[in-house]
Amino acid sequence: MSDPETVDTVPGREETFFWGCLAERSPRCRGTSSTYFENCNCDMVCPCSTSGLTAPADNDRCNVALAFHVDTGEVNGVDVGGLTVCVVADTPALMSDGGWKLGVLMDAAASPEQAEALGAVFGGQLGGPMEGLTPLIGEMAGMESLEIAYTEDGRSHQVRVGSAVDLAVEDFVSPMDATGLGVKVSGVGFPADTLAAGTASTARVDVFGMTWDNAGKNSFSAPFAWSA
Repeated sequence: MSDPETVDTVPGREETFFWGCLAERSPRCRGTSSTYFENCNCDMVCPCSTSGLTAPADNDRCNVALAFHVDTGEVNGVDVGGLTVCVVADTPALMSDGGWKLGVLMDAAASPEQAEALGAVFGGQLGGPMEGLTPLIGEMAGMESLEIAYTEDGRSHQVRVGSAVDLAVEDFVSPMDATGLGVKVSGVGFPADTLAAGTASTARVDVFGMTWDNAGKNSFSAPFAWSA
């Protein structure tokens, strides 16, 4: 895994990102600004992410879906701006035990060249955390191309992937928080150093033989940036 790169994503706040192909010494990805959010079946806040996969989930299995939206950027010279990739996984409670069942949903708006470029990033061929996670995957459930609608409005984040995934989450703001900035968890590392914690109002997944409804459960969101 590559050394971390620190970039400014929000004025006055630094984020550290571990996307190996996007590390400073690599010319393969550049000028990328993106956002991500996820939902799992843990209660708020998920111990898997906050422990670096060293603490068990709140349930016997971890059911998680992550959506990554590229606002602007290139991979190997291919413009991938405006595209979204969704990853779904069913894992043991202790994710570091491995044996994950994982599937990737690619944006149908992607051209073959764009899909190949993004597939290389999320398939781990370009290094980074996805390459580091590869030994944990016991079953690659597949990759499908579906229509994806990704929207964000302040603290609200939503993605619909055909009839396979329907997620809507909102970052949590404590009633005791006079700043209104919301609950943040720092020092996480992947997919960003600081994550906004929240919950899901809608969280349905039905794809690759994985089916669940995690409404009311944990969510995280964060901006992240790739550059070289």
